[in-house]
Amino acid sequence: MPALTPDLVVRRARDAVMLSFLLNGFGFATWVSRIPEARHTLALSNGRLGLLLLAISVGSLVAMPSTGALVARFGAAAVVRAGATADVAGLIVTALGVAVVGSVPMTAAGLFAYGLGVGVWDVAMNVEGAAVERGLGRTIMPRFHAGFSLGTVAGAGVGALATAVGVPMVAHLGVAAAAMGTLAWWSAGRFLPVASEELAESERRSAWRAWLEPRTLLIGVMVLALAMTEGTANDWLGVALIDGYDVSRPIGVLGFAGFVAAMTLGRVVGPVLLDRFGRLPVLWATMAMAAVGVLLIAYGQLPALVVLGIALWGIGASLGFPVGMSAASDDQAHSAARVAVVSTIGYTAFLVGPPFVGFVADHVGTLHALLVVAVLLVPAALVVPAAREQRADG
Repeated sequence: MPALTPDLVVRRARDAVMLSFLLNGFGFATWVSRIPEARHTLALSNGRLGLLLLAISVGSLVAMPSTGALVARFGAAAVVRAGATADVAGLIVTALGVAVVGSVPMTAAGLFAYGLGVGVWDVAMNVEGAAVERGLGRTIMPRFHAGFSLGTVAGAGVGALATAVGVPMVAHLGVAAAAMGTLAWWSAGRFLPVASEELAESERRSAWRAWLEPRTLLIGVMVLALAMTEGTANDWLGVALIDGYDVSRPIGVLGFAGFVAAMTLGRVVGPVLLDRFGRLPVLWATMAMAAVGVLLIAYGQLPALVVLGIALWGIGASLGFPVGMSAASDDQAHSAARVAVVSTIGYTAFLVGPPFVGFVADHVGTLHALLVVAVLLVPAALVVPAAREQRADG
């Protein structure tokens, strides 16, 4: 077989990273589709269910800080494979804990292992995505994140079908996890070749030093605020529409679906705008759209204005996380360490965001609690200059 040309290697790696993002999203939605069943089977209150679900976030946050060093030492492909293996094991243990043993501690252990895998896998595939982006010479990271969104749609669809026809949880999660793990291992084998030993050694030396870099920390703060912008909609938009406008539950779900569709569209179109206008103008514009969108949802009253607000919020939330990953990876020699730092800071939003918005909602109502997003976007806009394009900063 003739040797692959450099261009073909990069294009093959691009497709492999896209599949990796899609599979990661598919695995997440597979579990989410079974959460109502888990709550019923384990006889959990909403509060206890919330504590159980924190196991995923805790596992991710435990794994992420050290993942940059692991990527530098073993390469992104090996780390993605390790993360996928932990994901598969975690989902299977979770299913057994719920449906067979009926044990909350066992379920929590499975979700913690799943969270570890998600954290490791997420950092490694973003590092690889940034390397592919550099190889292509154009912006593509938002489209990888759009792949994650499409994966969640596919996982939710399969989960809904499996639930509707009565497929047992162990069979559903077991088969889905096995397919996800197999494809993740295969796709990782098509990643770019591992960097030179000299580059890897430089990366290992910077793995912990990145936590002291002002630019990296500021990018992390930006990603934290924008992850909160996205996560608040995931957790509270449907509930806010139901509580604030007295719509039916299906309409609330439809509102959230509209947000996801708008965010996916933003991630598909975003690279064209980023390459033409640069990161800073596009980030500021999308932040303004998100803020206006939240205001329209909270105060619009008219259905047309609320729908417009949902669309603006979705597009406005679409680019913060992927652009933050690209910005952290500007310098190839330190990309893994910096992506690990930014991811860790950003994922904190998914840990503290839901209870914080819930606390605010108890005092001002669910609809107006969404205004937390608009407030957070102000300091986020001030640190956007940290994401300015920067190459080879030593």
